[in-house]
Amino acid sequence: MARQNETSPEKDTTRRGRKKKSDGEKKPGRLKQMLEVYKYTAKTDRSTTPLMLLGLLGSVAVGVLLTVLIFDSPWYGVFLGLAVGVLVAMLILARKAERAAFARIKGEPGAALAAMQSIRRGWNVSEEPAQVDPRSQKMVFRAAGRAGIAIVAEDSTSLSMKLVDKERKAVRRVLGQETVPVHTVVVGDGEDEVALHKLPSHLTRMKKVLTKDESAQVNKRLHALEVQRSIRQSIPKGIDPNRARPNRKAMRGR
Repeated sequence: MARQNETSPEKDTTRRGRKKKSDGEKKPGRLKQMLEVYKYTAKTDRSTTPLMLLGLLGSVAVGVLLTVLIFDSPWYGVFLGLAVGVLVAMLILARKAERAAFARIKGEPGAALAAMQSIRRGWNVSEEPAQVDPRSQKMVFRAAGRAGIAIVAEDSTSLSMKLVDKERKAVRRVLGQETVPVHTVVVGDGEDEVALHKLPSHLTRMKKVLTKDESAQVNKRLHALEVQRSIRQSIPKGIDPNRARPNRKAMRGR
């Protein structure tokens, strides 16, 4: 018993040390995260570092010039330029990092959905694909907002265009004869196509034609469409729910 009592405090201290170490590994600091983002972005896009330095030095130069003209002293401009320059450099890094992230997932299934989900506000993006081809795994996605409805395809193949037409017809059936614009957006680098990293800004810049109340009504009808699809997918093939009869013996507990 004495040996067990002597060794137990040592085990507790080692466990606490391991726990602290594991917690430190799970949660890296913000500065470390920014450094990792910078390393990956600079490796992917070599223009990141020169542009960040240009933004920093340019801000310092402008600050020094303004303070020399106004206060006849360059020191205020140095500190002011450094503060503004760091902010400009961080903005450049954020833009470059976002573009590098899109370049990393470019060509993968679901990349368009990831780009659409980066839109902060203005569009209600469906979390699931609107249409899917089970053989080729081609998918189209849908978003609704005050600009109308956007159906996004990840390429311009004939199969993807068939899925777009199928979703367009389904949306029109739900919306009825209302004048809600339905936009078709094709992701790609060709003519009349939108690059993946430009997809969020392309959707955000669309002209708003619906009021907030009209947009809310459209979202409700599209939600009802998604519920109908989920019910159909959950019902096994070959079973008609309208003709299905309950098992009376099972209901009686037999």
